Amino acid sequence: MIQPTAMAAPHTSDDLREAKRVARAWAAAQRAGSDPALGALLAKHVLAEAPPPDRAVVAGFLPHRDEIDVEPLLHRLIDRGHVVVLPVTPARGRPLTFRVWRPGDVLLAERFGTFRPTGPELKPDYLLVPLLAFDRRGHRLGYGAGYYDRTLAGLPGAYTLGCAFAAQEMDEVPAGPHDIALDAIATERGVIRCRSLDANSFSR
Repeated sequence: MIQPTAMAAPHTSDDLREAKRVARAWAAAQRAGSDPALGALLAKHVLAEAPPPDRAVVAGFLPHRDEIDVEPLLHRLIDRGHVVVLPVTPARGRPLTFRVWRPGDVLLAERFGTFRPTGPELKPDYLLVPLLAFDRRGHRLGYGAGYYDRTLAGLPGAYTLGCAFAAQEMDEVPAGPHDIALDAIATERGVIRCRSLDANSFSR
């Protein structure tokens, strides 16, 4: 499928919204039909190429819609002694919070068809970030509510690893001044480092 045409800067906020709308439609089509089970390959690459440091609190997510399944990675991280937290979706305009999760825990339904755990609230050091599209600069395209951008702005020392299928890569994701780039992207093909950092640095 042909990618949306990249927009030249500068651009207006209306132009940016339209570019993101077109890119979201493209990315959703690219992701549709991908095998969520490729998350097992993603897990192998993350553990080999960008594992979280010892004792890091790791924020994950449970797959929604056609997202790649990172649950195999979450299980491996728990086996390695990491505390895993999942996001809790607040009212619009506020950042996410995170609560401790273990396999088998009861989950509560919340907005947008997602589910949240009921464990203690903790702040993560290392985040697995869902997305619709990404580029090699680390820019991600989310679902439009801005939850992760607000959340990452409040976690300046955290390491951020986007998780996606390789097919979701774009040459250039439309991005504005409030869109926060990720440190790296993991797919079933490997880890793409977008900054000159590793997961042990916890420095942006």
